[in-house]
Amino acid sequence: MSSFTLTLTCRQRPGIVHAVSSFLFSHGCDITEHQQFDDRTSGQLFSRTAFTGDVEVEQLRADFAPVAQEFGMDVEIDDDSVPTRVLVMVSKAGHCLNDLIFRWRSGSLGGEIVGVVSNHEDLRPMAEAAGLPFFHVPNTAAVKPQAEARLLEIVEELQADLVVLARYMQVLSDDLCRNLRGRAINIHHSFLPGFKGAKPYHQAFDRGVKLVGATAHYVTPDLDEGPIIEQEVIRIDHTHDPVALATVGRDAEALALSRAVSWHCRHRVLLNAHSTVVFR
Repeated sequence: MSSFTLTLTCRQRPGIVHAVSSFLFSHGCDITEHQQFDDRTSGQLFSRTAFTGDVEVEQLRADFAPVAQEFGMDVEIDDDSVPTRVLVMVSKAGHCLNDLIFRWRSGSLGGEIVGVVSNHEDLRPMAEAAGLPFFHVPNTAAVKPQAEARLLEIVEELQADLVVLARYMQVLSDDLCRNLRGRAINIHHSFLPGFKGAKPYHQAFDRGVKLVGATAHYVTPDLDEGPIIEQEVIRIDHTHDPVALATVGRDAEALALSRAVSWHCRHRVLLNAHSTVVFR
């Protein structure tokens, strides 16, 4: 028996759950988990159904097409034995990459890291020590179009399903953001937009902040304003100097990003306009 996940979004109307469960029953499948959310504001229904069955995923997709058409569903059926392929992009900070590699190698990430791209050489040893191909792609204003074209080539070459900006300190163009819509995740500290620019932790220390956090979200042309997947918050006090604040911030970033990546890889995140529905 193989394991599958069916996720769908459509307008709320009677009969949706019955249609899904009847379809799976008719194909000899057993539902192991079902979650749904009815958004009363938009009138949309979101659901995630995990199930097992002795059937091919392509057959399931083809046979479910009439049901999806009848209800106007945006639907995905995934074979759980095929891991989400993850391409990680970094600059010089390695805490998020290190955390993702650990979770991947321990089997808890839910996806498979297939490569690392960076605009610097600093993290090549970390990537190669984990057996990952490392691609150095310099990205400055003068070569940005060529760099982004190369990035898309690498995504295609590695057949990456998800691109993770794990402290990649370059702004992606609007065209690239649109190209990667729904399949690129970024992480930033919680001081945005309050403390922009250089040395945000020094700015936060000067203002006496009491909370440090991080936000993981999908990438959109609106800088750091994409649909939020996960946020982590850690309380601090006056004893935390800028160095301690940065340490706490790195922990928050790694935690929020790893959860967001894991949930995406396990098909637990559905886009809901400018927001998300996360079935934990």
